[in-house]
Amino acid sequence: MSEGIAVMYLHLGNDVVVNCNCLIGIFDLDTATIGKDTRRYLEQAQKGGRVVNVSMELPKSFVVCKEETSETVVYISQISSATLLKRTGQI
Repeated sequence: MSEGIAVMYLHLGNDVVVNCNCLIGIFDLDTATIGKDTRRYLEQAQKGGRVVNVSMELPKSFVVCKEETSETVVYISQISSATLLKRTGQI
């Protein structure tokens, strides 16, 4: 890693953190799953073993990340999408 480059991490809940550079999107579970395409995407990710449930509490959001293997992983979190977005420092 080059000097002066800061790596930011996003805490998704419990002991799970992801590198902010791999973030594709942060989504509200209630509003995003209204669309059938989103529901289909989540179902395909689940079938493919690419869903990580961060907590056993009521899920509020999901975060899509592109891993180093170029495969996407969907993290289901009990933390709201608004809170996760604030944690990234983007707002």
